[in-house]
Amino acid sequence: MALAVPSPLLMESNSSNASDWHQWQLLDSFLPTGGFAHSYGLEAACQSSFVVNVEDLQTFVFHVLDNTGSLLLPFVCASTKASDIGLWLKLDKLLEATLTNEVSRKASSSQGAALLRVAASVYHEVPSLKKIRGIALGTKAVSFHHATVFGLVCGLLGFGSEFSQRAYMFVAMRDTLSAATRLNLIGPMGAAVLQHRMCGIAEQMVGKWKDRGVEDACQTTPLLDAMQGCHGFLFSRLFCS
Repeated sequence: MALAVPSPLLMESNSSNASDWHQWQLLDSFLPTGGFAHSYGLEAACQSSFVVNVEDLQTFVFHVLDNTGSLLLPFVCASTKASDIGLWLKLDKLLEATLTNEVSRKASSSQGAALLRVAASVYHEVPSLKKIRGIALGTKAVSFHHATVFGLVCGLLGFGSEFSQRAYMFVAMRDTLSAATRLNLIGPMGAAVLQHRMCGIAEQMVGKWKDRGVEDACQTTPLLDAMQGCHGFLFSRLFCS
């Protein structure tokens, strides 16, 4: 006898913890957003001998977190709280003007566009995601930067800016360490140990930079930005950025 399968929407409405599952899915590396095609400038840093061992990698991740917090968290926070699509479009355009090199801009747009496409397809109980994506695609003047899209998705899913900012820092650390394993800087077990070791530092960075206005967005480690900008000049490349 065939078993009756409950409607997914009915199952969701009956679950008080559905939001937790949505958060876990958003942070899961299984979500096909293209984040693992990028190294946050780590590949260029390796080839220039700026990062050559685990100690250098730890310092690099520290600066990635600091720079992500200072430059991008303000946009994540503002996008999470954006009250309408017009405000979100302005934030996206402002971030487009703020990012200083072509490599980081393209990487941000590629990841953001992928995230919004996936979110609109997966979180079908939030029809505004698909509507906003359609409107944004229709304007042909949207860059879909990852920080603004991530904040938008979190806001529409009801997660709030506290979660979105902390989660964004987690994704930055996760993706950088993932890139390090594929560059053979560190093994998977070592990367897991290093990630655990840096959780306290990541939380300090969240506390340092969270809830700031976009007018305060800034670069704290311009050398990282310059390093990522050199990615396009590498003779051989594993990552897109």
